[in-house]
Amino acid sequence: MSRRGRSLVSDEAADATPAAPGGGTKPLAGAQLARAALDAARAAGRTYTTRPGAPARQPGDGQSPKRRRWSGAGPDPRDPQPLGRLVRRMVAERGWDRATAEARVLGDWPTLVGPEIAAKSRPVGLRDGELTLQAESTAWATQLRLLSGKLLGLLSAEVGPDIVRKIRVHGPSSPSWKRGPLSVRGRGPRDTYG
Repeated sequence: MSRRGRSLVSDEAADATPAAPGGGTKPLAGAQLARAALDAARAAGRTYTTRPGAPARQPGDGQSPKRRRWSGAGPDPRDPQPLGRLVRRMVAERGWDRATAEARVLGDWPTLVGPEIAAKSRPVGLRDGELTLQAESTAWATQLRLLSGKLLGLLSAEVGPDIVRKIRVHGPSSPSWKRGPLSVRGRGPRDTYG
């Protein structure tokens, strides 16, 4: 037998030699070598360990190793999952539902209220259910105050009830004449902005 063929057989099977009829031994070859290798593999398979250093167990002792089960054609929790589904599950498990809904009001403002209202206003903050908006002009501040009931219903439907309970609208912020190189002491100009 070639050297390469012998290296594929376990050491126990290669060393096993049957007793010859004159008391001598002769090396195994062919089918005898294959049968000896199969017998050695079967004997090694009867005892197994679950981790290094653990005692060997025999089959049928009620402590068989956990077999790996492969996923079938149907959906399985071990299958790759879409990222959005995993994030939603993690948010729900950790109780972050309210915080993510509040962040969505501030982050998705144009999607929630539409492009026209979003172009004329921006959310400044959301605290304790009170949404603060800053309008582009005083006319739009008045318009948003009139639309606040409709906006509350729209936000309630989109992000959930009790996230936004009240809307406060501020007009545009006027420039300050109190600081800067051209500031003057006194009352300053009396003009309305917006």
